[in-house]
Amino acid sequence: MSRRAAGFTMVEMLLATVLLAAGLALAFATLSAATQTATRGESIAQRSERQRAVENFLRKRLTGARPVAFGFDQASAVPQRFIGEPERMRFVADLPDYLGRGGPYLHDFAIESDGERTRMTLALSMVLAGQTVEEEQERPPELLVEQLKSARFRYRALDETGKLGDWQERWTSAELLPLMVEVELTDADGRDWPPLVVSLPLAAGVARGIVPGQL
Repeated sequence: MSRRAAGFTMVEMLLATVLLAAGLALAFATLSAATQTATRGESIAQRSERQRAVENFLRKRLTGARPVAFGFDQASAVPQRFIGEPERMRFVADLPDYLGRGGPYLHDFAIESDGERTRMTLALSMVLAGQTVEEEQERPPELLVEQLKSARFRYRALDETGKLGDWQERWTSAELLPLMVEVELTDADGRDWPPLVVSLPLAAGVARGIVPGQL
């Protein structure tokens, strides 16, 4: 029997080891890339689901806004039905039973920042006879979304010619509802959320002087 048939040479062993190492490295790289892709896909899906949940909630609350007073301006005696600022928005909408006792509640959306991160909260207060009612157990504000870089509210109404006017940083006609509300959100990583623009169905009637529901 020849010497070659007796076994592998050192060169063949080294070559086999190199090929095995290369195969393992390729397999590990492929598995790592697949894992990163799956993780990235899951992160994107979670982010999209989070955005949809927040946007759907905001849309439902805003479209449910009612021309119901929740207070009065002491100086002018004008009823307050919608107060809008860049970082705070207040209006009345019916609250579903699963979120409380049902009925009209003041929705107080606030944008809070600690200098590094921004978040949006919602405080709810029952409204009765044009005033907010203190409940026996005061409920703390609900955290809607956190880990934001920035957020703001804007408002829109008809101009003097009856056409849509420019977006306003503040809503100064507290006795009326704006026709439209825009919510702008930017994640902590700088990525903007899809723009959310909501039309308030009952605003047109109020603008014509027709105030349905409780004053």
